[in-house]
Amino acid sequence: MLAMIAAAVILVPAPSSADPSLGSLNSQLGREQSRQHQLSSSIGGLSRTIASLDGQIALVRSREAAVRADLARDRAALARIRVLLVREQRLVTLLKARLTRAKLLLARQLVSSYEGDKPDLVGVVLEAQGFNDLLDKIAFLRRAEGQQQSLIKLTEAAKAAADSAERRLAKLEAIDLQQTTAAATRARALAGMNALLQTKQNALARAREAQRLALAASQARGSRLRGAIARLQAQQAAAQRAAAAAATAATAAPTPNGPTFGPSGGWAIPYAIVLCESGGQNLSPNSAGASGYYQIMPATWKLFGGTGPAAYLASKSEQDAVASRIWNGGAGAHNWVCAGIVGIT
Repeated sequence: MLAMIAAAVILVPAPSSADPSLGSLNSQLGREQSRQHQLSSSIGGLSRTIASLDGQIALVRSREAAVRADLARDRAALARIRVLLVREQRLVTLLKARLTRAKLLLARQLVSSYEGDKPDLVGVVLEAQGFNDLLDKIAFLRRAEGQQQSLIKLTEAAKAAADSAERRLAKLEAIDLQQTTAAATRARALAGMNALLQTKQNALARAREAQRLALAASQARGSRLRGAIARLQAQQAAAQRAAAAAATAATAAPTPNGPTFGPSGGWAIPYAIVLCESGGQNLSPNSAGASGYYQIMPATWKLFGGTGPAAYLASKSEQDAVASRIWNGGAGAHNWVCAGIVGIT
């Protein structure tokens, strides 16, 4: 009964030896999936960094705008102060000229009075048109001199006020110029910081785009690998079904290329597995290509040192030697599906 069940099962080699292409595809797919995970994580990190830079750039731009507004106000105030300063400087110059002229006139008047003939009492009395006229002349002279003194005092006071205003405006000009220079320096620093942040953000955006392209390429490769694996697995399944049908037909009408050996045939692997695989017969290749006493696939036959294109064409002793190498003291039992069926692993 076991032989009838086993006849429908063929050798399915392990991916590492019998079908290296499937193992390679799975390994490549695993690497691509790992790379996709790394790229996705990196892209997420770059996106968070870029978002953080967006906030920093917005803050720096806001501060730069505020500083530039202050700079514009400082420059306007400085311009107004300079206009007022020029006006006061002109006024001081004018008042200095007036004061000089007033002092000159007063000096001339005093010198003239000093150098002139001193009128005697009789002359003054005789020249006067009466006592009242005399008093009027004396009062006029005194008023003229007093007005000249008053003019000098007023001019000196105005000059002092203009000088004070000039000094105050000059001080304000120096302060406002310092503030304007400081604001301009801050504006340049913020503009430089903004340019630096923008450059860094652009570089990160380019790196993120490159990684997105790499991720898309990896995903495309992964998709192709999954398609290839699916096709290979489908071909493998079809081969297994065809082999099972061929094995069933072979059981009904076996076509061995040589004698059939029994339990004492000197097998390289447990006889239960041989019985499950070939029934102890040197079978010709089935639709999947497995042949011989041990139902070895052509690729596996060559991989483990078999001569010729297929196992069934070789002597039993050579098939025993190749099967022994595949078996590897039991470590290679997984190369035969029948090993699991009969409980040998």
